[in-house]
Amino acid sequence: MKHLVVLTVTALFLAAGAAHAQKSEAGKRAANQQQRIAQGVKSGSLTARGTANLETKEAAINHEVKADRSMNGGKLTGQEKRTVNQQQNHLSNRIYADKHNAARQNYGNSEVGQRQTNQQQRIGNRIASGKLSAGQAAHLENGEAGLNQEVRADRNANGGTLTQGEKQQVNQQQNQMSNQIYNAKH
Repeated sequence: MKHLVVLTVTALFLAAGAAHAQKSEAGKRAANQQQRIAQGVKSGSLTARGTANLETKEAAINHEVKADRSMNGGKLTGQEKRTVNQQQNHLSNRIYADKHNAARQNYGNSEVGQRQTNQQQRIGNRIASGKLSAGQAAHLENGEAGLNQEVRADRNANGGTLTQGEKQQVNQQQNQMSNQIYNAKH
């Protein structure tokens, strides 16, 4: 009986260690990619739209891993590990390509532009610190991308400037985005 208890306890520790190794391997890779995305957001080498796309893909991989583990008692099968690894390789290549293409996030020196830069840096900081999930970051970046597109369209329609009414509207939208960024972290 004593040997059975020792063997059972040993088996549980080994199983827990194997599950932890699986989580930490996939988790380390996801964390590394999140850091790379955050750095790209902070430096401006990733646009809001590009970041939203990357974060959506990262969230999908995370969701798939979670679903696979829940169906397999907390573990990934060999085939699932290979599939996740391929997906993470593809995402890693996409991060590299997006960070090194000619597209750069540049908002300019206006008050609106400085605020957009600040909010992107806040998102980047939250991603880097792990306070935002990939899904939350994708949601915020989609909002930022939409606001950026609106500002760009308004400026194009007005010879490169915003009217006073457009500035007020953008300020209100930036306030809403700022609150969303704050609430997503807390």
